[in-house]
Amino acid sequence: MSNTPDSSPTKIRQPLNGVDVPNLFATLDAVRQTPELAAFRFRARNTWRAGTHSSTEISGFHGALHEMAHKNVTFLDSDHPAVLVGADNAPTPVEYVLHALASCLTAGIGNIASARGIRLDRVSSTVEGDIDLLGLLGLSDDVRNGYRWIRVTFEISGDADDETLRGLVEQSRRRSAVYDALVNPTPVEVEVDVVTR
Repeated sequence: MSNTPDSSPTKIRQPLNGVDVPNLFATLDAVRQTPELAAFRFRARNTWRAGTHSSTEISGFHGALHEMAHKNVTFLDSDHPAVLVGADNAPTPVEYVLHALASCLTAGIGNIASARGIRLDRVSSTVEGDIDLLGLLGLSDDVRNGYRWIRVTFEISGDADDETLRGLVEQSRRRSAVYDALVNPTPVEVEVDVVTR
């Protein structure tokens, strides 16, 4: 199974599953010709509100050799539930990790299916993560702070056989940026600028 969609110039492609398939292949061709177009830097700006509550703004990013902005600015709140000494204004940060993983895998499935000419009827998933708070609460140095285990269960249907549909999910997993960030060590640098009061 190829890691990239078929880019044969003789095949006429149409949009499918809400994916602009001709533009998808044009993008693949452009990046093949100019690999520098593939370098992206995404940004998020977070501001503390009170207690464990904070807000994040997502707007601009750098990619395809220039600065760009999303069509809409997105604001996301994060908090802890009352049982974890928060005010429960929003999901916890670790729940957003589950959302990011599910969304990334689902986007990949949509693109890969469309590129292969497979019409999807339904794609849904449930993501569960097991975490032991002894680590992040500082009560045990033997327990990791983050998730110990994450399970993703997909329900998928479309105009292909079971093996092909399972293959879409597997190909998406292999190409998912969020999956990769979770299962492989990613250097994270934390810098601090102290602002004078």
